[in-house]
Amino acid sequence: DFVHGSTVATNALLEGKGGRTALVTTQGFEDVLEIGRQNRAELYNLDLERPPPLAPSELRFGLTERVDYTGAILEDLAPQALETLVSLLDKARIDGVAVSLLFSFLNPVHEEMVLAALGKLANPPFISLSSRVLPEFREYERTSTVVVNSYVGPVMARYLGGLEQALGPGLRVMQSSGGSITAGLASEQPVRTILSGPAGGVVGAFYTGVQAGYPDLITLDMGGTSTDVSLCPGRIKETTAATLGGYPISVPMIDIHTVGAGGGSIARVDTGGALVVGPQSAGADPGPACYGKGDQVTVTDANLVLGRLRPDYFLGGRLPLDRQRAQDLMASLASQINATVRETALGIIRVVNANMERAIRAISLERGYDPRRFTLLAFGGAGPMHCCELAQDLGIPRVLVPTYPGILSALGVAIADVVKDYSRTVMLRGDQIDRRRLDEEFLGMENQARGELRQQGLPVERMEARRFLDVRYVGQSFELTIDYPTASRRPDRVGVGHAIGRSFYRAHLQRFGYADRAEPVEIVNLRLKLELAVAKPEPSPQPPGPPDPAPARIGQGEVVFSSGPRLTPLYQRERLHAGNFIPGPALVLQMDATIVVPPEWAGTVDPYGNLVLEPG
Repeated sequence: DFVHGSTVATNALLEGKGGRTALVTTQGFEDVLEIGRQNRAELYNLDLERPPPLAPSELRFGLTERVDYTGAILEDLAPQALETLVSLLDKARIDGVAVSLLFSFLNPVHEEMVLAALGKLANPPFISLSSRVLPEFREYERTSTVVVNSYVGPVMARYLGGLEQALGPGLRVMQSSGGSITAGLASEQPVRTILSGPAGGVVGAFYTGVQAGYPDLITLDMGGTSTDVSLCPGRIKETTAATLGGYPISVPMIDIHTVGAGGGSIARVDTGGALVVGPQSAGADPGPACYGKGDQVTVTDANLVLGRLRPDYFLGGRLPLDRQRAQDLMASLASQINATVRETALGIIRVVNANMERAIRAISLERGYDPRRFTLLAFGGAGPMHCCELAQDLGIPRVLVPTYPGILSALGVAIADVVKDYSRTVMLRGDQIDRRRLDEEFLGMENQARGELRQQGLPVERMEARRFLDVRYVGQSFELTIDYPTASRRPDRVGVGHAIGRSFYRAHLQRFGYADRAEPVEIVNLRLKLELAVAKPEPSPQPPGPPDPAPARIGQGEVVFSSGPRLTPLYQRERLHAGNFIPGPALVLQMDATIVVPPEWAGTVDPYGNLVLEPG
């Protein structure tokens, strides 16, 4: 089997390299993509520019048809209108078509008619129906999601088709929700793979944390261009309200916050004379200056100048680093802010750490979670160099660095369960919240889902169904997702409505700090997950040995910390064993990462080979 975490859909969207996409919608709603919502991403930015619609105005077509809010057809879709639409699309030479008709999530018959008509084109485009991709209310988000699906669809279909032909039918693709799915389903709904790579990192991090005995995690994935952080309070959190490149995407995704802070982030002086780091990146080519080709100072160069990266041990010695080149360019930057080379390098580290610190606060403190109750799990090529300083500033009590931090995302992708998500808008409140009706709705969704997955060759009889509800106060404009309460066998059991209300009030109190138990609630959407568990590796814990790490010591060197330069021992990670105690300051070197242990910190190798770092 092959499991693939892909950035193809992500890059196509962010770089504007998707297919030429048309939107078919109900007449009068052609401009929903441009109208959007009135909320502004940057409230005080008077020159804010929204990204251009992925379906331009000349490729948006309105059909004379109407379905009302109950799903009843008010105006039939005429065959003549479909003939005209087919003719117009045939001349437009489009690659993808997104179909999003009003209230199609309640009655998809007109969208299915459009699909049948477009199938008669000589060269049928990639077609997405909102009733299949996202059968939920909220016209703007639903339309945006289905347009994104059609925009990246032709690119992903070609890519995955070629990959599947080369690797065989066992290919699975990682989804943004943290589960994998067959390449066929991923080709039909590529919008579900937009955050495929970062999702794998969170899955791998959570697996590692639980195995080590730390299920309450803040994951820190720092790579070359960006840093992804996610909060896992004993579980992997999901969201259905994400935005990428300015385009709303409402399919389930792991709740990941991304900032432009990576090893390749460029340091510069802005027009006000302040030192700025990122979000611009040197990329893989030319890369940081110390790689030998770049001519701009990056975070990696700062770490090298400070001695936190060792030029002869980078990538296990496979890529020697040019320290002098980094030093010379750092001196040029330092002259612009009247600082020394060392002060400038330390300033770059402080600035990039502040960017990551804000990201961690956004997913923890701003959502009702105290970071002091969590463990920071650092991975990615650069994460272990910055993790202790971040934890120190945020009051996080410990840091966990996995055995192979540079490839933890690959581990997460490999062990991800097979998962397919389904949703349906129901809008139930008061006496309408009845367990029999809810069970019937869920059963209908399950039957439809199992039929679809059976066609993909998945063993549906072994797949477990999990049920969730999107709930809100009546009149509220957003929802919280809670578990569907199981039926109680106790004689004094309360009704399902009360059980749902109690779960919602607890979730609302956690998220917003208050809950009004006198206010009625309503169920907005039903959510269903079908999961097929994938076998996970279960390494045997190693018995602890002597605490002295002397056999792993390979030398020493000067390293500059915020408190000043220190002569610092260097350790080879592969030579460490369970029970080793490493007092700071220290550098732990391995092929895929460098771990910085500052003064006043210390690390212990746990039975699974992870390095547990704590202050004091």
